[in-house]
Amino acid sequence: MGSDEHTDVVMLPLMGHGHLIPFLALAKQIHHRTGFNITIANTPLNIQYLRSTLQQDPTSGISLAELQFNSADHGLPPNIENTENLPLDLIGKLFASSVSLKTPFRNLLLGITEKQGKPPLCIISDVFFGWAVDIAKSIGTVNITFSTGGAYGTIAYISLWLNLPHRQSDSEEFSVPGFPERCRFHVSQLHGFLRNADGTDLWSRFMQPQISGSLQSFGWLCNTVEEIEPLGLELLRKYINFPVWTTGPLLPKPWLNKSSSSLALSGNSLYRQHAGKEPGISPEKCLQWLDLHGLDSVLYISFGSQNTISPSQMMELAIGLEKSGNPFIWVIRPPLGFDLKVEFRPEWLPEGFEERMSKSKQGLLVKNWAPQLEILSHKSTGAFLSHCGWNSTLESLSQGVKMIGWPMAAEQTYNSKMLVEEMGVSVELTRGMQSSISGEEVKKVIQLVMDKKGKGGDMKKKAEEIAEHIRAAVRDEGNEKGSSIKAMDDFISAIVTRKQDQSAASACDEK
Repeated sequence: MGSDEHTDVVMLPLMGHGHLIPFLALAKQIHHRTGFNITIANTPLNIQYLRSTLQQDPTSGISLAELQFNSADHGLPPNIENTENLPLDLIGKLFASSVSLKTPFRNLLLGITEKQGKPPLCIISDVFFGWAVDIAKSIGTVNITFSTGGAYGTIAYISLWLNLPHRQSDSEEFSVPGFPERCRFHVSQLHGFLRNADGTDLWSRFMQPQISGSLQSFGWLCNTVEEIEPLGLELLRKYINFPVWTTGPLLPKPWLNKSSSSLALSGNSLYRQHAGKEPGISPEKCLQWLDLHGLDSVLYISFGSQNTISPSQMMELAIGLEKSGNPFIWVIRPPLGFDLKVEFRPEWLPEGFEERMSKSKQGLLVKNWAPQLEILSHKSTGAFLSHCGWNSTLESLSQGVKMIGWPMAAEQTYNSKMLVEEMGVSVELTRGMQSSISGEEVKKVIQLVMDKKGKGGDMKKKAEEIAEHIRAAVRDEGNEKGSSIKAMDDFISAIVTRKQDQSAASACDEK
């Protein structure tokens, strides 16, 4: 269906790894299903990153286009084009600077349209690029918004930013437009930027027009599975009132099939293709360590690519882990207030902690990055202490691994709320990077969740049911198509039919 001469779909992700990776995975999925040629557009350094990720797993039919961008024009340090390792106060500036991509993006689309004599079938843009809707219309195509988060987290994020309901409430708990009364939110679930937003601040001035613009799209793609988020999807569809296609989870197929031979074969390279990162430890070493431990006994701890915790939180977490006696793998970075790229210092942990954990085989500390999917899919991994970023959440749930929530930013607190209240697969330990926790609390929560009976046992059963739904959603054998495969086909059919209707209409006009 595709040929090198034309572009069927142009994609525009937000400049952050948590967005670039799912966009690339979505591009591969669309190309694999349809043969469409896809162009992913972004700033030069992000394109460089995507190029190195694509080299691990070349997919013909996906090309990359650089959009002119100069960080210095926006009060950002040189060569900053991504949220990676960026302090929070500069992330707002980076978001605001993304509006400057409008002109180079329009020029790219005009060039493609001129070259092939027709516009692409559609543009797929990030939820934070509402301006892409008007650009799509101006060249005669449509914009599809792709939400890299789940449905519940997305509807919470949208409604909170557009309505700022906490501003109208005197209480710390408040209801959110679009949510049933039973799903009340708490101010501690709002990121500082949102808590302080009043509609005139930098964040509101960026978020409100961009999200409102995205609500004018032709339809939305959502990185989730129909069966696992019934409430979130019902609320999202009601709120935005146009098609939402659930095409998740955007994870490598071998992990969803759970066949150990395909996992063994895929090894390190598949991890790198998915995360675009070199792990701080070889997957083999990790797996050897996990093999020493019993079924569902190990707690895996990681706060995602952007986050770390405060020095006092790090200390108490270590104390609680040691007291619990539970085996763990902890992906560790310098604490808040230190450059994430510096060497990890022993004084950030209790004295002799790393040596004791290593000697007793109770704990494995991995600096900076770990092969997360390999760890989560190992039979010894029993739970995941996570920041509840959506990519990590889907990875955990796809393997039937229950969770302990420690949300930090973005829509993570809403994901955590859903995991606890709607799915029953998680317990929240604390929220944010400033909260105070004690080693005793950490120990208590770990013991509760790791218990194979009682609440821990119930959580495990629910997590395994969700994993089954996720695997069923991507099944594609003969006449048996899972919900995510059907949703992808429906999406393709909708944009192709729109194009055909448009061509037929213009042929009539010419007559």
